[in-house]
Amino acid sequence: MAKVLMFLPPVLFAGLAALFIVGMNREDPDSLPSALAGKQAPAVQVTALAEFPGFTDADLRKPGVKLVNFWASWCAPCRAEHPLLEQLASEGITIYGVNYKDRPDDAKGFLAELGNPFAAIGADQGRMALDWGVYGVPETYVINGDGQIVLRFAGPISAAELERSIRPAIAEASQ
Repeated sequence: MAKVLMFLPPVLFAGLAALFIVGMNREDPDSLPSALAGKQAPAVQVTALAEFPGFTDADLRKPGVKLVNFWASWCAPCRAEHPLLEQLASEGITIYGVNYKDRPDDAKGFLAELGNPFAAIGADQGRMALDWGVYGVPETYVINGDGQIVLRFAGPISAAELERSIRPAIAEASQ
């Protein structure tokens, strides 16, 4: 019995090392899987946010590429990605904003300070985010003209990610 126990630590170490090696060789360790990719976008379940125009399921199924961005005024990474959303909006990309678990006055202040890249906005207290599989804000979905999700991007969009992930997904969604 003692001889068997003597071999246990090296065997456990080898197994753990194998798991680390497999994990480190994944294609994209930062990406989160999405069961929704290639499927219809889930239902839009938002309430009005102040005087901003709202959006519905029908808007997501209209022709053309659009993004759905989950954000909040209390979210520092949302603030960091905001200039890139403004850039995409200025290029003609339709962006629908989902203000997540936020106070309306704080959301209005955020947009008054940084600008409003959103064609329409709705407020969500968590139901829509749950249905969409949102891990946390910010999170952005690229939707094609049929209302299908082409890409789910979790986390703040950086300039590098805009070129590496978002723009290629926009190009794919426009085909």
